[in-house]
Amino acid sequence: MERIVFHIDVNSAFLSWEAAKRVKNGEEDIRLIPSAIGGDRDKRTGVILAKSIPAKKFGIKTGEPVGMALRKCPNLYLAKPDFRLYVKCSKAFMDICREYTPVVEKYSIDECFLDMTGMDILYPDIVKTAYEIKDRIYNELGFTVNVGIGPCKILAKMASDFEKPNKVHTLFSDEVPKKMWPLPVGELFSIGRSTAEHLESAGIKTIGELARLDLKTVQALIGDKIGKQIHDYANGIDPSPVLEEPEEAKGYSISTTLEEDVVSAEGAYKILLALADSVSARMRADEKKAFCVGVTIRGNDFKNHSHQHTLSEATDITSEIYEISKKLFSELWDKRTPLRLIGISLTQVTAEDNTQLSFFPTENREKERRIDKAMDSIRSRFGSETVVRASNYQSEINVGKKYKAQMENEKKHK
Repeated sequence: MERIVFHIDVNSAFLSWEAAKRVKNGEEDIRLIPSAIGGDRDKRTGVILAKSIPAKKFGIKTGEPVGMALRKCPNLYLAKPDFRLYVKCSKAFMDICREYTPVVEKYSIDECFLDMTGMDILYPDIVKTAYEIKDRIYNELGFTVNVGIGPCKILAKMASDFEKPNKVHTLFSDEVPKKMWPLPVGELFSIGRSTAEHLESAGIKTIGELARLDLKTVQALIGDKIGKQIHDYANGIDPSPVLEEPEEAKGYSISTTLEEDVVSAEGAYKILLALADSVSARMRADEKKAFCVGVTIRGNDFKNHSHQHTLSEATDITSEIYEISKKLFSELWDKRTPLRLIGISLTQVTAEDNTQLSFFPTENREKERRIDKAMDSIRSRFGSETVVRASNYQSEINVGKKYKAQMENEKKHK
């Protein structure tokens, strides 16, 4: 039986979700004007998280500084990020996806994979079904998505990146030479800028040229593991399964893929504090605590490393989670490899109040809890940027304030 995989990707997710909320409230649709999400207009700080199509025409790019974007388009409308809204919208569109297949893998906050293999009994016209899902998301939730269809995850994802917005595209194996191979090699999923430049300097300009190369030649250029992966991807080969995730939460996790590699412990600690602040706030909102804290890092060699620590007493205190994360990070990182991803997970979650002797001094714990609750309350009412921990206020790399990294896996473990 041939595999059928959908990749569903929200178009300009953060901006689309903000726009849909405003349209629902009778306000202007900011998707129709030069607009963007991110940063502070008055202070001209932060970076652009998402942009409208009219803003794109001014040359505004995701990830560029707000000050640069405003020089390109002085009338650019800027809206502040609202991650509570993003989590709500993410869940809503994935809930629709789960009505069509039980096997849905949340790939990031704004994209997911659906395994539609064998579903032709219910949906004989698979392309028509993709349009149905796309249109339902727009009609019921107010924002658009692209749907890519292919026989594996890599081809489905590549297909969803074709013409946007609000489109359905196929990329089956027999379509690869015509639709994918002519594309620049840098557009192949998982190839970063430096790898693309290295391949181009070796005369490999298109995905097709990469696909037709001998595997050993590719591996000699960029390494055995990465070389094998991108050579497979260029040939449309990806046996990885769509991972079904049960709905009941077993824990909380958050990770960020960084716009620029982190090369210092100080920079990593600032990111860990912002991540700990965000993920612990979500856990507190559900009135839960965690016995186990984990940290994951990924270097620019694409290798993941993770470590975890189990506590004798469950915690929901940001400062405690942060201190444990720092310790785990220091044990993981070799202090040489530049980092592309940092994440925190909170598992062994409980709703019970298990009070025992703590790893931390007890005299400050209630004070820390009061601080956390006060910050949660202020952010809930006035937005996530209203209050920022002092340690991160001046940081150039601050997920909570500057948004220099792209959020991914802002989710509960399933």
